[in-house]
Amino acid sequence: MRPLRLLLYASLLVSSVSHAQNNWPSFRGANADGLALSCNTPATWNLEKSQNILWKTALPGLGHSSPVIWGNKLFVTSAINQSKPAALKVGLYGDPGSAEDNEAQQWKVYCLDKQTGALLWEKVAREGLPKQKRHTKATHANCTVATNGKNLVAFFGSEGLYCYDLNGELRWQKDLGTLRTSPVVYNDAPDPQGVDLEWGFASSPVIYGNRVFVQCDILTNGLVAALDLTDGKEIWRTKRDDTATWSTPTVCTEGSRAQLLVNGWKHMGGYDLETGKEIWKMSGGGDCPVPTPLVWNGLIFLTSAHGPRRPLYAVRTDASGDVSLRDGAATNKFVAWSALRGGAYMQTPLVYGDYLYSCHLDGILSCYEARTGKQMYKERLGSGSGGYTASPVAANGKIYFASEQGSVYVVKPGPQFTVLATNQMEEVCMATPAISDGTIFFRTQGHVVAIGERK
Repeated sequence: MRPLRLLLYASLLVSSVSHAQNNWPSFRGANADGLALSCNTPATWNLEKSQNILWKTALPGLGHSSPVIWGNKLFVTSAINQSKPAALKVGLYGDPGSAEDNEAQQWKVYCLDKQTGALLWEKVAREGLPKQKRHTKATHANCTVATNGKNLVAFFGSEGLYCYDLNGELRWQKDLGTLRTSPVVYNDAPDPQGVDLEWGFASSPVIYGNRVFVQCDILTNGLVAALDLTDGKEIWRTKRDDTATWSTPTVCTEGSRAQLLVNGWKHMGGYDLETGKEIWKMSGGGDCPVPTPLVWNGLIFLTSAHGPRRPLYAVRTDASGDVSLRDGAATNKFVAWSALRGGAYMQTPLVYGDYLYSCHLDGILSCYEARTGKQMYKERLGSGSGGYTASPVAANGKIYFASEQGSVYVVKPGPQFTVLATNQMEEVCMATPAISDGTIFFRTQGHVVAIGERK
């Protein structure tokens, strides 16, 4: 029975990949790899002159969720403060405080026409006071929705998990409780229940087969779980004992077993997709993990960069047991290579061809041979004065890196550092873009912008 299920999973993956150039069904696309290589997206544009700007639609409130696309529909979320315009503080700074954005909110799901940007529908998932605070750089709507073409799953952390059809009709909703996230506090930290520092929730749901997978690494009672996509009922739940994690999990079907991959500080690893049983784990990450695991040709790339550690690991997909590096080792039986100071804090890496690209918060971009870990270059994007949160995406011969201040650097893939163009979004840009049908879609602080050549 198990091989049959794996075959079903594999066939679903092939179907998903076949639509990947037009559909962008979840965070970073069909395989969370950020690639739409057959799409011929522009290298240059100009909002002021409307050069290669297909449309620009205003969105109220704040949200860092990425656009998601299925067919002719684009989906995105936002949280709207009902009392005042909510502030967003971006850039490079060390203040760990929570934002003053605790008034009543509306948590909304929007559906736009992909071709025109026109609003097709909007739904209020919840209205009320936030159940937890957010970081000054975060929002109350950080999680990207996921769709399989029939269902649309939106996760607002403590505000609940919601499943709609693609016309906006609610199918089910689930309350997972208060998912309290706080960074690690050093120097004789008090009991976690007494920590008055909250940064908000950001792990996006993943749809695979007829299941929804969620990762909830929180102060107490963390978990990873599979829910039935039909009705939201829990299929399995596995307890996790880790610090708060803002990473989205990834489904990996390479090899003889399908697994759900998660990032973490004390517990990166893989879980059996059917049962939730732990397959492998490792420790030794940064203490506030954000990047999503990335799968490429038998390797799983894991990275984080907060606190004392800043690693980038390449773990084999057949890993089992505890594969943590020990006694200063850089490799072992299941860790193909590592760069112990090569990790990224916010951005998920991207592999294009034979090369892996990892960009740190300050815009330092490193390029490695994905198979061996050999560093090809280490260069800076921009002046170094701004932050980089949005993860890169790539189309035919172009990799897009967006700064928080709205500068988008278009980098040529390959072992030499070449910036093809620099473009301005004219607004804060924290969300990872989406690519579909030759168009790249940016979600800025106040808009969704479609950039492509007019047909």
